[in-house]
Amino acid sequence: MALAARPWSLLPVGCSAARGLRLPAGAAGSRGQRVPWRLGASEVMGNSGTFKRSLLFSALSYLGFETYQVISQAVLVHAAAKVFKIEEVLEQADYLYESGETEKLYQLLTQYKESEDAELLWRLARASRDVAQLRGTSEEEKKFLVYEALEYAKRALEKNESSFAAHKWYAICISDVGDYEGIKAKIANAYIIKEHFEKAIELNPKDATSIHLMGIWCYTFAEMPWYQRRIAKVLFATPPSSTYEEALGYFHRAEQVDPNFYSKNLLLLGKTYLKLHNKKLAAFWLTKAKDYPAHTEEDKQIQTEAAQLLTGFSDKN
Repeated sequence: MALAARPWSLLPVGCSAARGLRLPAGAAGSRGQRVPWRLGASEVMGNSGTFKRSLLFSALSYLGFETYQVISQAVLVHAAAKVFKIEEVLEQADYLYESGETEKLYQLLTQYKESEDAELLWRLARASRDVAQLRGTSEEEKKFLVYEALEYAKRALEKNESSFAAHKWYAICISDVGDYEGIKAKIANAYIIKEHFEKAIELNPKDATSIHLMGIWCYTFAEMPWYQRRIAKVLFATPPSSTYEEALGYFHRAEQVDPNFYSKNLLLLGKTYLKLHNKKLAAFWLTKAKDYPAHTEEDKQIQTEAAQLLTGFSDKN
């Protein structure tokens, strides 16, 4: 680069003298005296072939440097445009998610399924899973979407292991796949699921959904049927286990971080209190779940379940 920036340094000494520079002491005149070297045209040119080659090399070096600068600037502009594009897509995706536009969100994000951006990939995993849970989705389509979601979540985690959301959605998707792979795989995956939920909470202790999901993990193993417990003991020396008290602690912690953030957290608070035989607090949380504004298909299902459980209270009373 230094050569390209100073093309004159490649020229013969005579050319330097032509710019007003003096040759080193000891260069003699016709009488052997030390005098400034006054050059004629032939001396300036010296060997014309050498001069032309040097000049050509200097010009090419300079042009190469200029080309490098142009290409570098173009690459930077392209990279900046790409980042801007991803940010724009993520903003659109978050808007559609908040609006409950599940299918539109999936259609938007699948256009970028080859992306290497972890933030986009975990959102795509979430979108695939949400479409799988729509009432109109067939069982065959649901299975395809569940496995597709896992692939997107896995790629997101590979791209950025420091993303709490990638850990969270990877764990969720592994759990979903377990429904198709039998009880042995489901129990074996439980350890992996717990590990990733705990990592998500560690990376972002203010994410209420990660905390809520740890509560679900605890609730699931607290109410594990006896036959599954027996299988777990046969398959594993120390099978996963938990209690309703542990689950309740996570559900309350999630509410403290972000009150009323999720209808299912309200429902599970009510159901956990039912398991612990506290009907008063169960009714309180189930009523909140029933009255929660329905933004998604899941919210509607939760409203229905909460209402049915509350009706069961009334019938028994």
